[in-house]
Amino acid sequence: MPSLDISDLLPRFPHFRVAFVVLDGQGFAPERSNSLDKFVAAAEADCRARWSGMELSAIPGVAAWRSAYKGFGIKSTSYRSSVERLAKRVLAGDALPRINAFVDLYNAISLSHVLCVGADDLDRTTGDLAFRFARDGDTFLDMAPIEGLPAEQPPKAGEVVYADEAHVLCRRWNWRQDARTIVTPQTQSIVLTIQSNDWGSVEDAADALCMRAAADLDMNARWKVADAHAPVATINDF
Repeated sequence: MPSLDISDLLPRFPHFRVAFVVLDGQGFAPERSNSLDKFVAAAEADCRARWSGMELSAIPGVAAWRSAYKGFGIKSTSYRSSVERLAKRVLAGDALPRINAFVDLYNAISLSHVLCVGADDLDRTTGDLAFRFARDGDTFLDMAPIEGLPAEQPPKAGEVVYADEAHVLCRRWNWRQDARTIVTPQTQSIVLTIQSNDWGSVEDAADALCMRAAADLDMNARWKVADAHAPVATINDF
């Protein structure tokens, strides 16, 4: 079972915290169950009730990530954190995207707790994981490349990335995921991160996600928190 190390970032971002979650099952249904569909709809409704009429920059969880992005050189909204993109979409009147039951679940958790959440197929990752600054030789294959640009887009120097020992799993902290480790309905083991920067409870979000994953997807879960007090999180085997 891999570990997660955030120590590279802590000198510059001392409030960064991550719930490091590993889930295990036998795959899951591609479509949402009725109960999961209601859960997602409730998350959308709650987002609109709490934040409609507000500037995105006034939503605490969004503001926290904008500040973090500025800390490594992103000074505009050209690149938005994953949770800001979800909130922007829902507050514009659209529903959360339908991808598959697990991704739809963690998107709803992200929206509800206003925290960035990302997941990868554990069996497609290599070795231990880390949030760190980009290095020479890092590779990244964009799962949704911008039109006209190649899918291969190595991170820039100084950029915060999430990576395993072979390649970058997510660029610009939590902006875009690599195509090689995406979660599909055939995925049986998932590694997931719930990320905060000086706002929000990763513990509450992890509890909520694991409870729903067990009830709706028949998945077992274990999780640990990595933060300034314990920058390396390790989860024992199931």
